[in-house]
Amino acid sequence: MLSLPGASDGLRERLAAGLAAVEALIAERVDHDDPFIAEASSHLTLAGGKRFRPLLTLLAAELGTGIDDRVVAAAAGVELTHLASLYHDDVMDVAEVRRGAPSANALYDNSTAILVGDLLFGTASEIVADLGPEAVKIQARTFVRLCSGQIRDDRPCPDGQDPVEYYLRVLEDKTGVLIATAARYGAMFGGGDPATVETMREYGERLGMAFQLADDLIDIASDADESGKTPGTDLREGKRTLPVLHVLASTDPQDARLQGLLRGDLTDDARLEEALTLLRAHPAMERARAQTFAVASRAQAVLEPLPPSEAKDALHALATGVVTRVG
Repeated sequence: MLSLPGASDGLRERLAAGLAAVEALIAERVDHDDPFIAEASSHLTLAGGKRFRPLLTLLAAELGTGIDDRVVAAAAGVELTHLASLYHDDVMDVAEVRRGAPSANALYDNSTAILVGDLLFGTASEIVADLGPEAVKIQARTFVRLCSGQIRDDRPCPDGQDPVEYYLRVLEDKTGVLIATAARYGAMFGGGDPATVETMREYGERLGMAFQLADDLIDIASDADESGKTPGTDLREGKRTLPVLHVLASTDPQDARLQGLLRGDLTDDARLEEALTLLRAHPAMERARAQTFAVASRAQAVLEPLPPSEAKDALHALATGVVTRVG
């Protein structure tokens, strides 16, 4: 669980108990009569992870009446949706490692990874269906935007569009929308009024963008032991994240070698390692890091209208933790 500086023991205990309930529900719902399906479905669940999205759902519920079975179910539905997307992501990225363990596509095969992802999406939708028609509609719209973001993330920026703006809009759909839904569900099922629910949706979307921007920096700056993923995966796949876009926009002749590498084939390990080395030392990294912190600050600003509370303070701290983490 991400650090929440200043949180009381009582809040930490409630969140820990809530996360334990989420884990138990996920384990129950991904189990299957077929041992192979049960094993493949639980592969990423057992590999661990930060459980950032369900934590956010539980924390948002603390703004109202607190955590109950409906909040736990909503948190589980969001996390299963996220896990399902990871199975698909790893196929698209030809990833070999996820959360320090072999990815599902590497351990099994692409077809199995895709089908298990679909199965988990279905399981998430089944859980959300028990929460009522509004929750179902939110889940469906979230899924549409998530898939739209993934499709556009896999394609180059269209001619005539600003690459950075295009990239940020992709992040809103690819990552921001599901984290927005996590926060929104928490406020909804935690008894929050409509204004609080909307505040948490907007906070979650901005927080989600900061989370993904930080992830993109981690992909470049961290090693495999820190992040649990293979460094440079985005570069190898030709994805142009914020630091890369800043380098490619540079007119400094000294950037020519790095620009050539970034525009070329980085499936070669030696070329990838050279690109990583040059990029880690480039001012574009600090510029992208400053922009990431600015997005997190905008998420924190959204919380200002909320009355003072321990949950509000924890949400403020969560935004800081998202952009200061290592992996």
